Amino acid sequence: MKKKIYYYDTDAGGIVYYANYLKYIEEARTEFFASRGISIQELAKTGILFVVARQEIDYKYPVYYGDILEITTRLADISSACLSFEHEIKNQDGKLTTKAKTMLVCVGHDLKPRIIPEDIRKAIS
Repeated sequence: MKKKIYYYDTDAGGIVYYANYLKYIEEARTEFFASRGISIQELAKTGILFVVARQEIDYKYPVYYGDILEITTRLADISSACLSFEHEIKNQDGKLTTKAKTMLVCVGHDLKPRIIPEDIRKAIS
């Protein structure tokens, strides 16, 4: 997924504010699901939600106003109720700026963990 950095993404020093990376990788995960025919919004209507249970981010190199990022997302692991993703963000020069790991838990509207439905498991594997 490509992401252009705008002024509002940055802090007073012109560098992307650290918390914005969470939005970028959330967008990339949503696109990961969409590219496999899965709408997170439609899943939620059926009572299947994925919530972030753990997030790790390693900031390797700053990202600046005007940069064009390439965000790659891959499924690293899948268990009965959890999905683990790995993300890499590179700038327009191919320099690695950020690495992240995200663990999602499948839950129902009651927010209790549930087994990931088989059709979703097949679509993302």
